[in-house]
Amino acid sequence: MNMQRRDLIAALAAAGLPLGALAQGKLVLGFSQIGAESEWRTANTESIKSAAKDAGIELKFADAQQKQENQIKAIRAFIAQKVDVIAFSPVVESGFGPVLREAKAAKIPVILTDRAVNEKDTSLWVSFMGSDFVEEGRKAGRWLLENHKGQGDVVIVELQGTVGSAPAIDRKKGFEEVLKAQPRFKVIRSQTGDFTRAKGKEVMEAFLKAEGKKIQVLYAHNDDMAIGAIQAIEEAGMKPGKDITIISIDAVKGAFEAMIAGKLNVSVECSPLLGPQLMAAVKDLKAGKTLPKRIVTEEGIFPMEVAAKEFPKRKY
Repeated sequence: MNMQRRDLIAALAAAGLPLGALAQGKLVLGFSQIGAESEWRTANTESIKSAAKDAGIELKFADAQQKQENQIKAIRAFIAQKVDVIAFSPVVESGFGPVLREAKAAKIPVILTDRAVNEKDTSLWVSFMGSDFVEEGRKAGRWLLENHKGQGDVVIVELQGTVGSAPAIDRKKGFEEVLKAQPRFKVIRSQTGDFTRAKGKEVMEAFLKAEGKKIQVLYAHNDDMAIGAIQAIEEAGMKPGKDITIISIDAVKGAFEAMIAGKLNVSVECSPLLGPQLMAAVKDLKAGKTLPKRIVTEEGIFPMEVAAKEFPKRKY
């Protein structure tokens, strides 16, 4: 066995990669996931893992547990392991420049999935694949303007996603952009619920304590926070979906169950099933093809009235 091959086998073993990857010439993808903060994220992880298996791609998977420092460490580990492609969903938008430059220096292409980064040098990644979060916020705002009955000021509270994350920034921006046309729609309180049910419930309890029955609308940046808030509204003796109109984003099965029960008014779709698209992109890259810089997923909007009919078709 020559030295080069022995060194390569030793490096694979040290990186925890199966030696089969060497024999089969398997493509190796390093993927850093945000965590498991919601139903959406769990479905996203499952989609990536099963699509990698189906595509015969070796997947190195790292869970950042919603911490940027864990994500940066994972990306550095992927660079050290000389994976073929790195993909990740950034926890927050800023602060990834240095590690992305390291990947570029190592000539390892990077694909951003689901969330973008805030970096001037767009050559640091080959493609961003995912939803248009600003448009999701606009869809939520348009639905509210079209469906809210009654005159006078409309009092809204907002449950934001993780501070500094792309969906939180963009979903807020899109919603506000649409509401500007109707100044009577007023967001009086806006606070992060960190995309989790527990935090969504906790923050909604604080909103209700402060504003009580003045609240007419809740806009939640994801379904999990909305579901947590529904519990808080019920515990306060009010009827979610009736006393307070609830708008959320993701369109996970839990949201459809809440809509069927009459407790959630509408959910804007944000599809987590990016796995097959990602594996196709990884294969295209290795075949020397150029990827589009932006790959947008197609999505709809589901009001309460269609929930029962659509529910059986939901995959997540």
